[in-house]
Order: sequence, then structure tokens, then C-alpha cells
Amino acid sequence: MISTARVPADKPVRIAFSLNDASDDTPPEDSIPLVFPELDQQLQPLPPCHDSVESMQVFKQHCQIAEEYHEVKKEIALLEERKKELIAKLDQAEKEKVDAAQLVREFEALTEENRTLKLAQAQCVEQLEKLRIQYQKRQGSS
Repeated sequence: MISTARVPADKPVRIAFSLNDASDDTPPEDSIPLVFPELDQQLQPLPPCHDSVESMQVFKQHCQIAEEYHEVKKEIALLEERKKELIAKLDQAEKEKVDAAQLVREFEALTEENRTLKLAQAQCVEQLEKLRIQYQKRQGSS
């Protein structure tokens, strides 16, 4: 019977088998453990015919392919995780870019406001100076 338990992608899968003829007192199911729970039922290696070297070789090749499949799935999972990380970094960078652009606009607006206020202050200082002069002239003529 084939186990259907799931193995995490980061766990190595070990397969043990022998091309030697199995002894008569050992059942074939015990001599070749099937350790591919992550594979779909139709992809599971079929138990070989122990009397046929060719069958054992085909089984061995199938097991190697299953191991490669497991490694590829694991690599895909790692790459998908890396993709998520990179997308998150890109989103963060774009957010920071938008934030920086907003700060630049705010800085430009505040700089313009500062220039306008300095101009208004200079005009007020000039007007105040004129009023002092007029006041002094009135004081001097009275």
C-alpha cells in the first residue's frame, strides 16, 4: 500500500532498493519502500517484478525521476518564495518613491511659501521704516 502522508518540500526523500533478487522469506513490499507521498497516485513508481533485472532498472530510473521531481518542486517553492520577497521589496521601493515624490512636492511648496513670506516681510519692514520717517518728520515739525 502506498502512503499518502505529505512530506514538506525541504525534507529530503530517501529511497532504498536493491537489484539483487529478494529472498523468498521477505515480502516484496518490505524490500522496496515507497517514499513518495508528495507524488500523485498516478506518478508513484510501481513496485518492480523482482525476478526481472529490467523491471528493477526501470523502477530505479522511475525512483530517480521521482527524486528529481521532488527537488524541482522544492526549487520551484523556493523560487516562488523569493519571487514574493522581491515583489514585496519592489512594492516597498515604489511606495518609498511615491513618498519621496510627495516630500519633494511639499518641499517645493514650502520653499515657495517661504520666499513669498520673506518678500512680504521685506515689504513690511520697508513700510515700517517709511512710517517711522514720517512720524519723525511730524515730531520735528511740531
